[in-house]
Amino acid sequence: MEDRISRIIIVGGGSAGWLSAGVIAAENRIDSQAQQPFELLLIESPDVPTIGVGEGTWPSMRATLQRIGLSETDFIRECDASFKQGTYFRNWHTGTGDTYSHPFTVPIGYADTNLAPHWLALTDAPQFADAVTPQTALFADCLAPKQITTPEYAFVVNYGYHLDAGKFSELLRQHCTEQLGVKHVKANVLQINATENGDIQSVTTDCAGEIAGDLFIDCTGTRSLLLGEHFKIPFQSQQAYLFNDTALAAQVPYTEEDQAIQSCTQSTAQTAGWIWDIGLPTRRGTGHVYSSAHISEDEATAQLLAYIKEIAGNKAAASVVPRKIRFQPGHRREFWHRNCVAIGMSSGFIEPLEASALVMIELAAGMIAEQLPPTREVMDIVAKRYNQKFLRHWNQIIEFLKLHYVLSDRNDSPYWQDNHAATSIPEKLSEQLLLWRYRSPWHQDAEAVDDLFPTASYQYILYGMGSRTVPRQTCSHQQDQRQRQASELFQKNAARAKQLQQALPSNRELLNKVREFGFQKL
Repeated sequence: MEDRISRIIIVGGGSAGWLSAGVIAAENRIDSQAQQPFELLLIESPDVPTIGVGEGTWPSMRATLQRIGLSETDFIRECDASFKQGTYFRNWHTGTGDTYSHPFTVPIGYADTNLAPHWLALTDAPQFADAVTPQTALFADCLAPKQITTPEYAFVVNYGYHLDAGKFSELLRQHCTEQLGVKHVKANVLQINATENGDIQSVTTDCAGEIAGDLFIDCTGTRSLLLGEHFKIPFQSQQAYLFNDTALAAQVPYTEEDQAIQSCTQSTAQTAGWIWDIGLPTRRGTGHVYSSAHISEDEATAQLLAYIKEIAGNKAAASVVPRKIRFQPGHRREFWHRNCVAIGMSSGFIEPLEASALVMIELAAGMIAEQLPPTREVMDIVAKRYNQKFLRHWNQIIEFLKLHYVLSDRNDSPYWQDNHAATSIPEKLSEQLLLWRYRSPWHQDAEAVDDLFPTASYQYILYGMGSRTVPRQTCSHQQDQRQRQASELFQKNAARAKQLQQALPSNRELLNKVREFGFQKL
């Protein structure tokens, strides 16, 4: 095969570049002695720093780390990582101290029983998530999702991670180059050279000469050097739906050395955005995401510092100098064009609510690794399917994030008022909201096996934010039987929550044990 795809060039490092390199290299054996060798080379600029703010992952990251052969013990030790079991929201519904949770564990009995209608029928019911999953009880006590005797990547309740992005990139670089055969070149790309048919033939660098390849992966961040600047693929703004375009990031010390580490991302709504609070073993990653059209930088900074003062005291607030990060919410019109595919911020970025950035890198790298086109002739077919799939993923993210804003009863600022405007709500989401007035989300709402958000996630947000669904009229005998089954599941969940609260260690206790002893290998 003269046009065989055997040399992949990744331009750009960071989480996007190195995670992509790891997943693709692990799936496609790199052996220079093979009859048809496969080569993967990553070009990283020594002059472009990574954004490096604390990041959250989904549970999918456990499978990704396993896939590339990284030890969970090493990952936790090297990346200042902690366990994330979901998100805890404050002031999103009314702005007056209200709270609700979006845990990673689906409701008990979810495969066979939709508990939402039965929960809605209860009087004096606990919050929806509390009633259907034991995980929120662990949020409250800052408990871990497993024990030290639980093997690597196994779990008692579902979990992802919080991590230091800079340390994560460095661990991935070391693993990719030392264990997976990825070649690493530190250089700046000066020029992109095209073939007669318009493909990228090579890139010219400042200190490594010309580097040719068959497939180029653009991980150059918002600059999008290959897909955006070279191929001129348009960027499609989504700011009409999601207004936030600026973040102020800060690192906050713990007030005590053994202070509890939260089991979840905490998201506290503000007058024109929201504040994240992520607990790592050595510090808290905190920041304010907001709409610059609705609040000034000084006002946004003041809100962030007031929050830091509340959680860490005057001294911490006085010492913090937040780092400003501007971004344009949206994505490229297409993500794979000719022999170039963009991953990470090169393809797009939407605010970090629900932490979708890293999972999109995982999904992109996974699809490329599994469906790597054997020849250039086949590449256009794979690219077409890739573009269709990832456009659907981006639309799902936009709709799911907008759901949080649309359901809010807050009307205390122009920001929240504008979020309720019909023109700011995607058409499909408007249809779903109308439908969910009369029928609870469940399996029938899933469109594909690889939907980004399970239908349980829509239930957690919908009912956590106070929405109601009109109960269906059913046969009384069937209703009585289903209600008995639901009551049993509610009781089983409450008992399970108490059991786990007694059995599981705190996050800090388990992380200390991991550092000292490590997890058992699977």
